[in-house]
Amino acid sequence: MINRRFIEELSMFLKSLARWSATLGLAGSALLGTVLGAELPVWALTEQEIQERLQSIPVFTLTDAQGSPLVATEGDDSVAGAFISLEDAEAFLNNLQQRNPDIGGQVRVVPVALSDIYQFNNDSAEQNEDVTFAYVPMDEQVQRAQSILQEDNPSANVENFRGVPLFIPRSAEQEGYLTIEVEGERFVPFFFEEEHLKQQVGDMPVDIEVVTLEGVIQAFEADDSEADEFLKQILLVPSRESLQFLQSTSQ
Repeated sequence: MINRRFIEELSMFLKSLARWSATLGLAGSALLGTVLGAELPVWALTEQEIQERLQSIPVFTLTDAQGSPLVATEGDDSVAGAFISLEDAEAFLNNLQQRNPDIGGQVRVVPVALSDIYQFNNDSAEQNEDVTFAYVPMDEQVQRAQSILQEDNPSANVENFRGVPLFIPRSAEQEGYLTIEVEGERFVPFFFEEEHLKQQVGDMPVDIEVVTLEGVIQAFEADDSEADEFLKQILLVPSRESLQFLQSTSQ
């Protein structure tokens, strides 16, 4: 569930984005690995901490009138989509309504918190259920991620990129990720949009690192207390479209 408390926290976060600095030490040296096949480091957070980091991110699903997710079945597996973009979810629904009005007329777009999707997938795995949610990225952001990765490593096969890209600003002048201050604490922002990142850092010279949402969640779940402090600094920043949606629901 996306509630007013998270929206208020996001509003405070937005007001703090101007207070950037470079962070050194663990945040400056910790790596999330590449998105093209390298192993992720073994890091971990508690279940509650993972939920807290995911619950302020809205995603958009398609459900029927009874609230059951619309699924695509392949063999024994049934997969439902959790769209990062509301516009993409609505476009998918419009297309479905044109191709199959009988089914499309019974389906609607429903916003849910990313933490709820995460919990659903965990429960489904524990109970050996067949239905899972797959995250559906924004095509434009995938292309931007591929471009950054290709520039960083011209020999990389970026066509193999899979997942929802996240963009992390690093200081171009000194070693370390950029951080922002929220209520006296410093966080490393992970953006769902490259353009949003650039908009927020302004003229500050930065390098951009690309990881995936799926890889970050795996890192959250892994088991090694030594890097917990960096994981606790990660702050997922909703897309501008999602922020507008959250702000509209709070009015």
